[in-house]
Amino acid sequence: HQPVIAAINGPAVGIGATMTLAMDLRLASTAARIGFVFGRLGIVPEAASSWFLPRIVGIQQALEWVYSADILDAETVLAGRLVRSLHEPDELVPAAQALDRSFVENRSPVALALAKRLLYRNSAAADPLEAHLSDSLAMFYASIGDGKEGVAAFLEKRTPQFTGLASDLPRIF
Repeated sequence: HQPVIAAINGPAVGIGATMTLAMDLRLASTAARIGFVFGRLGIVPEAASSWFLPRIVGIQQALEWVYSADILDAETVLAGRLVRSLHEPDELVPAAQALDRSFVENRSPVALALAKRLLYRNSAAADPLEAHLSDSLAMFYASIGDGKEGVAAFLEKRTPQFTGLASDLPRIF
C-alpha cells in the first residue's frame, strides 16, 4: 500500500531487472547495468514484465531492449525512462530513502494506497468513465476519514494528523 522504490546499484539482469518493474519508482547508481536478456537464453520475459515494461518505457523502447537482449548502462536506462534518476553508488540508498520519506511524511496512508490502486487500475481502463466512477468512489471513501482531517488542517494552516490505515480499506478497493 505504500510507495515501493527500487535502488539498483550494480548488475540487474533477467529477473534482477524484471522484479524492479512492479515497483513504483526505480533509482539507479552510475554503476547499474540492466538487461532484458531473455532472447539470448531462448526464454521470454517473466514476472509480468511484458505488462509493466511497455507501460513504463513505451512499447517501442520495450521491444528494442527485449529484442536486443543487451546489457544497458545507467545513462541508457535513464534516457529510456526506466529509472527516474542516477546517483553515485554511495549516494543511491540515501537518495531512495529521502525520496520515500518525502512521499509519506504528513501524508494519509489511506489516500496514498487509494491513489496507487487507482493509478494502476485506471491506467488500463477501457474508458475514462470507468476511471471516473472508481475515482468518485475513492474520493467519497477518503472524504469521510482522513480527507476531513486534511481539509481542516489545510484551512487551519497546521500539519494534519491522519489516523486512517491503508490496511483498513474496504475490499472494493
